[in-house]
Amino acid sequence: MSIRNLAAILDPAAPDERPLIIQLSPDGDEEQRLSYGEGRRRIAAMARGLLKRGLERGEAVAIVAANSADYLVLYMATMAAGLVSVCVNHKLPRDTVAHIMKDSAVKLAIADGERAPLVAELVPTIAIDRLDDLLDPGPFEPIDMAPEEVAMVLYTSGSTGLPKGVPLSHGGYLWATGATPEQRPGIEGKKAIIAAPLFHMNGLFSAKMVMINGGTIALMTAFTARGYIRTIDRLRVDMVTSVPTMLALVMRETEELAKADLSCVTTAVTGSAPSTPEFFEQMHRLFPNAETANSWGTTESGPLGFGPHPDGVAKPMGALGYPRKGIEVKFVGGNADQGVLYIRTPALMTGYLNREADTKKRLVDGWYDTGDVMRRDENGFVFFVGRADDMFQCGGENVYPGEVEKLLGRHPDVAQVCVVPVADEIKYQLPVAFVVPKPGAKPNEDALRRFALDNGPAYAHPRAVWFVYELPLAGTNKVDRKTLVDRAAANYARDATRRV
Repeated sequence: MSIRNLAAILDPAAPDERPLIIQLSPDGDEEQRLSYGEGRRRIAAMARGLLKRGLERGEAVAIVAANSADYLVLYMATMAAGLVSVCVNHKLPRDTVAHIMKDSAVKLAIADGERAPLVAELVPTIAIDRLDDLLDPGPFEPIDMAPEEVAMVLYTSGSTGLPKGVPLSHGGYLWATGATPEQRPGIEGKKAIIAAPLFHMNGLFSAKMVMINGGTIALMTAFTARGYIRTIDRLRVDMVTSVPTMLALVMRETEELAKADLSCVTTAVTGSAPSTPEFFEQMHRLFPNAETANSWGTTESGPLGFGPHPDGVAKPMGALGYPRKGIEVKFVGGNADQGVLYIRTPALMTGYLNREADTKKRLVDGWYDTGDVMRRDENGFVFFVGRADDMFQCGGENVYPGEVEKLLGRHPDVAQVCVVPVADEIKYQLPVAFVVPKPGAKPNEDALRRFALDNGPAYAHPRAVWFVYELPLAGTNKVDRKTLVDRAAANYARDATRRV
């Protein structure tokens, strides 16, 4: 019998006694274990309890909480009951969270103590630490759902204006969880660490991939670099999931790394933000026995787009991969092998929630405009160039910050870099850079500017470089470019005054 509910992907062959979730504190201390048997029973009891409250098929339940074992159980139970799971970024401002509650017509919210005040006055709210009161123990078969019925609503980051709701279907994500056969032999019965927030696609999809393959989720309630290292070492984690900024912070913890043995890691996956070939070389040094992967996906088109070459051609360092079976891609606004990526996938949304104009802007004749500028090499491998929205003009030339970041990332003293524009009366905009040096390194501004001039186009070299201890992160653990744009404008004006 084929699966017709996303919540039914939990591997039926996984033994009841095998750990499903190991919940860990930010320091890496173990807080709770949930076995597959306990997980199956708890998901069933929670699904029964939700329906017993009178919630009807297709109605929305919001989760407003930090990572926890019960977060994942509730997420699965909601979908099993035929309800829609709305995973809310609790780091957003109060007014934005209120918008999400109204926009997705939430009927019930489950919130932890810290986040309950965001929603308690808006919708009926249950404390996540009182979930046992919701349980109705007994057998439960996930409700048979049509492929097009909505399983969950995730919200885009909303870097411009309010975040947009993206309804995602049972059928689309059942396809997505089954579209990576090369990963299946590597996860069964093994441990994978998840520290990204579960309101984001990266963490949620990683969790589902572990569940469908009978692995164990080492789930951090919140990410810290030291806790991440300690967890991998102590639990002998096999698979690492992350976003690049998380690993960049890990690489700086030289003292903690010196005490740890990370040779247990056999697969290291990073995604949700671009990475340079140099970054992947550092990943190889961090996890010497691991096969590394650069994943790519969008909330709107699904969590994956690229994989191995069908003819077995080795993937070049830094490439996203070759388009997966069932996925179509094309490049717009450039040439046949470079431009803005348009994509069609079985997991593609049908449209933004209550946003017809935005839907028409991004969905064009069945293709999703990703806004990502990509290039394709002679073997069909696809590489990330930059965000079309991030591109700016300097003296009539197009500058893609991602390309300049890759260039500066090749410097031996650079750990992390973010390039943003500042206004200029003559050139219109100029590139400037925020740089996190490698531990123990002391690069100087003139040397980095000369490196950029010697190895790239002159118009793209940073006109100012500021060294920082760390780059600010948005709620999804990606670099917060908007904050750096504002900071760059202030820094550049201040430095100009000093030069006068």
